[in-house]
Amino acid sequence: MGPPTDARTLRVSALLLVRDRRVLMVRARGRDVLYLPGGKAEPHETDVQAAIREAREETGLHLTEADLEPFGTVLEAAHGQGAGTMVAMTLFTVRPGGTADSASPVASAEVDEVEWVTSADADRCPPAGVETLRRLVAAGLVD
Repeated sequence: MGPPTDARTLRVSALLLVRDRRVLMVRARGRDVLYLPGGKAEPHETDVQAAIREAREETGLHLTEADLEPFGTVLEAAHGQGAGTMVAMTLFTVRPGGTADSASPVASAEVDEVEWVTSADADRCPPAGVETLRRLVAAGLVD
């Protein structure tokens, strides 16, 4: 399970797939904001299972728990939700050398496009995405 939450905190999991100092993000149908592949966990899922399922649904990537490692949790204002609603986003990086290294993410029925972004794209991201980009830069993973 993930971090404790209350009724005003949305618990989500997200995938951090980094290649060539860029991280994979998606643009949801009809939206102009970039998000990390991910979403809410189903009641029976762990955070890592939710990240794997959401990545498959949004990008076609087929990952296993062995492909991922925890990166931390971001707590920020939830984009597009009521005032005071927060998002607790548990982040998982994809280990180098795994199945995702050779896979090509593609937009699914849930998203309009996939993009490889850097911190220069932060103005196109919701608060949790901005904070994640900041942490990726601080970790030396993304420009």
